[in-house]
Parts: sequence; C-alpha cells; structure tokens
Amino acid sequence: MAKPKDNPNYKVIAENRRARFDYAIEDDLEVGIVLTGSEVKALRTGQSNIADSYANVENGELWLINSYIAPYKQAGIFGHEERRHRKLLVSKRELSRLWQAIGREGMTLVPLVMYFNDKGRVKLKLGIAKGKKVADKRETAAKRDWNRQKQRLLKQGG
Repeated sequence: MAKPKDNPNYKVIAENRRARFDYAIEDDLEVGIVLTGSEVKALRTGQSNIADSYANVENGELWLINSYIAPYKQAGIFGHEERRHRKLLVSKRELSRLWQAIGREGMTLVPLVMYFNDKGRVKLKLGIAKGKKVADKRETAAKRDWNRQKQRLLKQGG
C-alpha cells in the first residue's frame, strides 16, 4: 500500500482507530471490495464508517459485514442499502490462509482502513487480529501516555 507522501492520489475514506486499541494486529493485507455505483459516489463524498464492521468467510467467499456507506441522494431509486454485506476480493491462497487464521481461537478479521488507491479504486486494509484483554488495553494506554510524556520532556529540554 502506498503511503500518502509517496502517492498524491491516495485518499483515506474511513479509518478504524479503535482497532489497534481493542485488538493485537498480527498481520494485515490489502483486499478489493465489490461496490455499486452509488456506493462509490457516496465514498467520494467521504460518508462511510467501518468502526463496527468485521470480515468473515462464508461459503468460500470473504465478506465485509456491518460496514456503513451513507445513501447517495442523487442516485434516487438506483441507490444502495447502507449496511449490506459487501464481497471482498482476495486470491484463493489468501482466502485459505485467512480461513485458517480465523479458525484458530480468538482470531478475527478487522478492517483497519478503507481508501482510494493510486488508480482510484477502493481498497480495504484487513488486519488478522486477536482480541485484547482489559489488562492489555491498560498497558497499551500506559505505553502511549509514557511516549507522549517522553516527547514533551525532550521538547522542553531541547
């Protein structure tokens, strides 16, 4: 995935900021997503949310479940359903790897970020994650706070 500095066409549509706090991300991969025309138009206006969504393998296909894309007003009767299941595009090898990963205890597929790539196509970055316990979340928060404090001290001292 190209970073924003490297690519002027890269544009983040939606980001799941809680994912890294609630889950320990072990691996991630870029997948395509099957969308209708009105969904792409709505995404261009930045009206979407992937915070409560997850991905799952059903009947040998990968699906994004519970993602929200706002209705596009100009579509009229040709609009889309806001929270429909959306098919994700991966190779057979990746699909089998994901199937094995979520088959293990406590593993899940969490969407991390939805974005337009350099060709203007919508891509989704999925993370293979394991849920954190409350103590792990406290540790993450403490580490983040210490890093902030350390930066403040370095800024004041220098």
